[in-house]
Amino acid sequence: MAVTKKHVKQILEIMDRVYGTDEICYLNYETPWQLLFATILSAQCTDNRVNLVTKDLFQKYADVSAFALASEAELEEDIKSLGFYHNKAKNLIACAKRLLEEYGGEVPSSIEDLTSLPGVGRKTANVVRGHIFKDPAIVVDTHVGRVSRRLGLTVSEDPTTVEYDLMKLVPKDHWILINIQFIAHGRSTCQARSPKCDNCPVSHLCTFRPEI
Repeated sequence: MAVTKKHVKQILEIMDRVYGTDEICYLNYETPWQLLFATILSAQCTDNRVNLVTKDLFQKYADVSAFALASEAELEEDIKSLGFYHNKAKNLIACAKRLLEEYGGEVPSSIEDLTSLPGVGRKTANVVRGHIFKDPAIVVDTHVGRVSRRLGLTVSEDPTTVEYDLMKLVPKDHWILINIQFIAHGRSTCQARSPKCDNCPVSHLCTFRPEI
């Protein structure tokens, strides 16, 4: 079934009404580098868990230089509860060093520069671009991908393909909002295993039918 502009417009209007139009970030941060590092840590982990860890982590390591000088073994212990802590600690230290060496300790704004940093893929880069630089970007996590497929906005399982499919369908002024709204919808209603289809505000626009 081809997706029409009317179909997309109806979805966005309902999302705006139900979830609002505030540009919320679920990760706690005060500076651009903190959001960058928190997003790196959020891979395969909940935002709530990351926020619990970064509350103390960003006090212990107060700036990019502190992360660049950190002991990898000690940093692993600091973030162990987040999972994949070996790679995450290694990437944080390497990323901090690159920021200092290549960008004067500042977080770059372009997708090319961001994805050149250790541990940074398109998802992480787009989080930073959207929330720090207000550069419209679509962030495809598991919730955004799932909701997009169920609403017929994409058929792909590949996050990059989903990102580009949504960019073609969704007006640019909704790129950041759709990340927030689809994540909220995926968490509260359109869950992976037990979707609450009877209480879903966009069920009449959905192509998904749960198995019975």
